Amino acid sequence: MYEKIISQNIDRLKSNSEKYSLRKKLFKTDDVLPMWVADMDIVTPPFIVDKIQERLRHPILGYEQMPDSAYNAQIEWMKRRHDLHVNREWMRYSHSVVASINLAIKAYTDIGDKIIVQTPVYFPFMSCIANNERHILKNPLKVDEDGDYTFDLDDLKSKIDKDTKLLLLCSPHNPVGRVWREDELMALAEVCLQNNIKVFADEIHCDLVFKPHKHIPFSSLSDEIRDITVTAIGPAKTFNLAGLSISTVVIADEYMRKSFDKVYDSIHFAEGNILSHVAFESAYMDGDVWLDELMEYLTCNIQLLQDTLSRYDNRLTCKYPQGTYLVWLNCKQLMLNDRELRELFIKKAKLGLSPGISFGREGSGFMRINIAVPQATMKKALKRLTHMLEFI
Repeated sequence: MYEKIISQNIDRLKSNSEKYSLRKKLFKTDDVLPMWVADMDIVTPPFIVDKIQERLRHPILGYEQMPDSAYNAQIEWMKRRHDLHVNREWMRYSHSVVASINLAIKAYTDIGDKIIVQTPVYFPFMSCIANNERHILKNPLKVDEDGDYTFDLDDLKSKIDKDTKLLLLCSPHNPVGRVWREDELMALAEVCLQNNIKVFADEIHCDLVFKPHKHIPFSSLSDEIRDITVTAIGPAKTFNLAGLSISTVVIADEYMRKSFDKVYDSIHFAEGNILSHVAFESAYMDGDVWLDELMEYLTCNIQLLQDTLSRYDNRLTCKYPQGTYLVWLNCKQLMLNDRELRELFIKKAKLGLSPGISFGREGSGFMRINIAVPQATMKKALKRLTHMLEFI
């Protein structure tokens, strides 16, 4: 139904796309194919664009409240897709997950407190902590000889003290692509419950999960766990709506919600923009078929990448991601430092990727590539990657 639309190769050069407009600043050249920032080069679903255009036929673009119908559409989506039951009164609008992290840090911790991050991880986790004058408590993920990541709970238990107040959980995980199993999440939750640690669960990639894996919302594990959890979700990654700046925060516990609201109200988030309301509701009302076909398409792109890498003696490898459209490339066999590795991809492959080191020291020797592109673009990228691998 949507395959032809998904495969369209759209020119974004004149659209002020951050992915393209920042090439010169980030890579010192415009001559790279940008596959770094986590938005898709795949068109936003037409049923969403149609609803936006319909709204624009009304000649007044004044203040509006986010309608309950939009929140209810997300509630039904989360119930239908993830078996998560959410009440409307638990939900708040936020324009981004990063903004929500900052709010949670201010609401649940004090200056000088410690906040847990599990590196390598989405780098704003660390900058949010530092910018709010809290201390980063690194609990690096364990990785085995096969490249599989999991939580290191022994390390975590050894580092927790009375000043440890919050854990930032990335689920599904960016950049390593893990979709955490229920038993893994339960074990992590038990540590948090035993030590009075609240959890901010960044679940913005929850819809982007490859079969047979299943996203388990952290707050769904038990009522007790739900009541220590703040969950961030939204349509931006799933439906390529990042430019509309809309997400939600779900907080079930009344006391936690009041603490969050005190900070939230002091900043005056308002209710977002009217076009984002329309897009948000449309995505969750009508997006099931679109998402299913998107995941099939992304699966093909990952297979193309793995097939290409397999021809070059494991000089580059990647685990098949369980979730997200971000693939974690292991480049350690190239025996390059991080600066040399980045330069190799820019100059020889002419690809603009995210350096692994930017996700924490544990990302050294890796690169992150965004494969949410039309297959024509994917094949172009792989041709460039092949040129680089033949060069070295």
